[in-house]
Amino acid sequence: MPTRPIRLPSLDALLAFDAVARAGSFEAAAAELALTASAVAKRVAGLEERLDQPLFLRQPPRGLALTPAGHEYLPQVRQALALLQAMPLHRRPGGRRERLRVSSTPTFARQLLVPALPGFAAAHPQVELELTLSVPLLAEGDAGADLEIRHGAVPDDLAPAQVLLHDRLTPLAAPALLARFAALRAPADLLALPLLRTPLQPWAPWLRAAGLDGVPEPDAGARLVDLGLVLAAALAGQGVALARLSLSRHELAEGRLVRPFALAVPAERHYGLVTHRPGPAADAFAAWLHAHCAALAAENSSAAA
Repeated sequence: MPTRPIRLPSLDALLAFDAVARAGSFEAAAAELALTASAVAKRVAGLEERLDQPLFLRQPPRGLALTPAGHEYLPQVRQALALLQAMPLHRRPGGRRERLRVSSTPTFARQLLVPALPGFAAAHPQVELELTLSVPLLAEGDAGADLEIRHGAVPDDLAPAQVLLHDRLTPLAAPALLARFAALRAPADLLALPLLRTPLQPWAPWLRAAGLDGVPEPDAGARLVDLGLVLAAALAGQGVALARLSLSRHELAEGRLVRPFALAVPAERHYGLVTHRPGPAADAFAAWLHAHCAALAAENSSAAA
């Protein structure tokens, strides 16, 4: 024989039953639920009809009293309601929150974005931000992102208005690495040290500015396909990184990396913000991030001077 379908009562009916059992009358429950007494009575009557038995004894003028079935049913209903109320999605603060999904390159996210996020959250508590990571060299992004922080050339990958930072590049090394070699007096002395390499950032612009035009790109050591990995290798004393001042500002401030030479050159590729799905939350995040990056650019200019 086919299974008889379960006929669940409505949530409104269960809430009305619980309120009446607690308040003792339709009128008091109606005030609690912001309904009329007639509406509450109809919901309870509908529940009793669904269950095919009375839950309250109507005893005018004394009011209402639970029947034996009502006494048995009430704790079960309250347990179910408590489970529903405990669900995180049901416990959100009042007011509609707008979800915003932002995709970022890994190093920008870790070094620049995440440390500053409390400022955005404080200014825009109505925005629920979700941050995901992309893989720049493999052109793997987040197809569902509302905004994308991209690393690329201008104008091919980014429009000028989308650029977040006009960064500067300079060699950085761990003090322990520099201690193993003779003192560096001229840029050419740097060639005696292992130079870290990445396809995302060739050494040519800095070598050219340093008067070392004919020096080829380093071809020894691991090929690191992430700027964060280059910084990690430099911190571990594995070689000298050609690093962005914005991404390495904390390591420089803490003395974990040092600048052997003051020479810094403009980066040829930039970080930019691309909007895929405009809206109030996206506009707020874009304005905040551009302002944050403008402050970083001013800091970089002072550091490069």
